[in-house]
Amino acid sequence: MRTGFPDFRLGAVLATSFTGTLTERRGNAVERIPTPQRLIDWLAVNGLAVDSCTPAQLDLARELRESIHAAATAAAIQDALPAAAVQVINDRSAQGRAAAILTPEGQRRWQLSSASCVEDALSVIAADAISIIAGERDGKLALCASPTCRAAFFDTSQSRTRKWCDMNTCGNRQKKARFIANHPKNSA
Repeated sequence: MRTGFPDFRLGAVLATSFTGTLTERRGNAVERIPTPQRLIDWLAVNGLAVDSCTPAQLDLARELRESIHAAATAAAIQDALPAAAVQVINDRSAQGRAAAILTPEGQRRWQLSSASCVEDALSVIAADAISIIAGERDGKLALCASPTCRAAFFDTSQSRTRKWCDMNTCGNRQKKARFIANHPKNSA
């Protein structure tokens, strides 16, 4: 990873990991893809390597990210999906050239077109968002219980009662705050 930038928070679900490139949405927001190069880095880490990215493509990516977040949030609280968000997700899904490929190990991976571009990678992310928002995968959309985060995440735990988007960040922060509140320092 390039120095000077916050680490990526990677998860098992591509679409919600992508929405996690903007964290602490209700606190001091942290933008984890502030430059086109950082988007290239994030895509490469997630198996969607592209050669280049323009500022306009970064804007497309951020628009998709926010649309996925809006639709996933609505789905998690069982609200109507925002029409504008649905339109962006559908447009990005239809605009790319990518194919699902079966590996010898029996895993699915995405193969971008030979002249891979950001739009191809965004189509894969949009397709993943469609599959989780439409309820086609085993799990459920939920919102992080952290009041400063509220990220949408895909809960695949057996009980489907996970509270935090990431236990190592939001979960630990909330547990630490609860511990401190329950164990005030003794006055001397």
